[in-house]
Amino acid sequence: MTEKLKIVGALGEESLLLPALVNDALAANNRAKYYFSLLQTARLRADHLDRPFSSLREERLASSVEHSELDQVVALARRNPDGLYLIPHAEEILRHLLAALREMIAPLEAVADGAVASSYRQRLQDLSVAAVTEDDLMEGACIDALTRADRHRGDSLHLLVIDLHKELNELQVALATESVEGAMTYGLEADDRSLVAAFMQGVHRTEPLKFDHPGLATTATRAGGVLVIQNDIGTTDAHVLVIRVAGLSVTTLYSDVHLQRLTFFASLFTAWKVCWDDIVSRQDQAMDDGLYHLAVARYVASDRRDLHSFLAFLGSRLVFLIDWNKARKRLRSLLGKGEAVELLKWAADEDVGHMGFLKCGGEDLIYRGLALAAKGELRPGVFLHDLLPRNLAREFMQFVLRTASVGLREGMQVLLIEDEVVVELSRFFRGAEERLLDMAAEHAALTWEVAAGLRDTLLRARLADWSQHFSANAERAKRWETLADELVQSARAALRRSDSAAFVAQLIEAADEVVDCLEDAAFRLTTLPADGRGELCRQLEALSRLVVSAAQEYVKVVATARMGREAASREDMQDLLAAIHRIVALEHECDHAQRAAEAALVVRSADFRELYVLSEAGKNLEQAADELMSVALKFRDHALSDVAAH
Repeated sequence: MTEKLKIVGALGEESLLLPALVNDALAANNRAKYYFSLLQTARLRADHLDRPFSSLREERLASSVEHSELDQVVALARRNPDGLYLIPHAEEILRHLLAALREMIAPLEAVADGAVASSYRQRLQDLSVAAVTEDDLMEGACIDALTRADRHRGDSLHLLVIDLHKELNELQVALATESVEGAMTYGLEADDRSLVAAFMQGVHRTEPLKFDHPGLATTATRAGGVLVIQNDIGTTDAHVLVIRVAGLSVTTLYSDVHLQRLTFFASLFTAWKVCWDDIVSRQDQAMDDGLYHLAVARYVASDRRDLHSFLAFLGSRLVFLIDWNKARKRLRSLLGKGEAVELLKWAADEDVGHMGFLKCGGEDLIYRGLALAAKGELRPGVFLHDLLPRNLAREFMQFVLRTASVGLREGMQVLLIEDEVVVELSRFFRGAEERLLDMAAEHAALTWEVAAGLRDTLLRARLADWSQHFSANAERAKRWETLADELVQSARAALRRSDSAAFVAQLIEAADEVVDCLEDAAFRLTTLPADGRGELCRQLEALSRLVVSAAQEYVKVVATARMGREAASREDMQDLLAAIHRIVALEHECDHAQRAAEAALVVRSADFRELYVLSEAGKNLEQAADELMSVALKFRDHALSDVAAH
């Protein structure tokens, strides 16, 4: 039925009853799907008694099946030693299933082309032979034959239901006598129209975000005393949304071949008190991965206005399901699994969508931009968070999705959108380098803090409670070292394919050795004998002051670099080089101070433990100065080579 159908006899009784027959048939379709789920879930439960399974009660209620005794079928299902499945009420389930199928065929018998209904009746008759049970016992092969949807393995009642549902949907469109905001409707009551209009206003608000992709066709009618709205979403058979509105209650039945997309759809309603029940997975070899999934959601509005608002919001979310899995896979190659879904959630919440991104080339748009912005060949497979900090990668992709969506809707050419992506990507790369220098400055400040804390502690060695100060300082130094380590990890994560950025990240990593040496010294001092003489620590005071001065000069070096090498004046470069040479000079002074301290300790210390601890602490301080000099010289070489390059 691909064209609008002709109804038999303008005044015939069957023609007058056809809308009611279609409504009843669509309701029967829901019941049939419930019975298939019940048989499949009961079998799975019997095969896996140790696993929890849903009773499918919510699905039964949503399908208007009144037999509450069926809620116990799954829990009581068992598999006999002979392999047969004991499914309570199996005979009743099969009887109701066949009756639902006959009810689905009934509207087709009122259509001019009687051959269509005849072929379906014959299929039902042939397939009914497999629907057998004795004493509620069924073979697994029998359940498969009834519920499978793989056409390569032969016909089944499930396939018959799928085909009949398509026929009924087309017949429903052909019967529509009224369009409400673009929804094809018939049999509505006066109050129904405003509800359908509210839903369609939501659909139309975000519909432009699908561009020319097919989907979002809506039909609505009144069946079984409730308003029923159906939206086809996209083109996939198992991707359907059915909404039943009764009073202030909205029940949504949603089916999808992708469980991740179903979960994503549910996440869009966090601001609404929606209860999602019974997410059921069904075996179906005709679908991706051999499975599709069903969920039932319920929302009870506070009043009529709230009901309209919810239906409008529900309608506005459907466009974000179209080609969602394709977008997730494309984004996953750039950001990883979790970040891709988070980005799609942001795009839906912001009414940006992902179809513009796909129409502009998806991940290829990003790789073309990377090749231009990074001035090098970057092959697919490189994660953006390998090139940029994760927060910047996420922010950049938000820009891309928004720019593609808005640009295409405003008629921009894809090449112009690509140019904007390149410009923005270059800005983010510059921002990443600046952030790395910020990290270097923060790390340098921590280095000075640890060195200064160690110096102040040595000065307090003259006090009576010197050991308490040593312990407190060691704890602070450990906290500062932890913060410094976190900066190193952040710098590694932010590393990208750029010589300058790579240098800064490596610089931070090298400078971390300074913090480690100083923290080691702070810890060693806590191991001094409690009955020892604190004044011996004075031999390390001069050495600690020199290290603090070197750390201060290193802070100046990084601060000067943050001003930007290209924009830096000649005076700034002179200041940077002067600070570097001052660090080198201080390192030489530290060598002499460390040797002098060690010689004094050998003469004045009467306790080997004191001699060992203070000598090793002195070596830590001198090594910290060595590492600072090494970092400073690397900075000098890089700065001079950068100047020469320009």
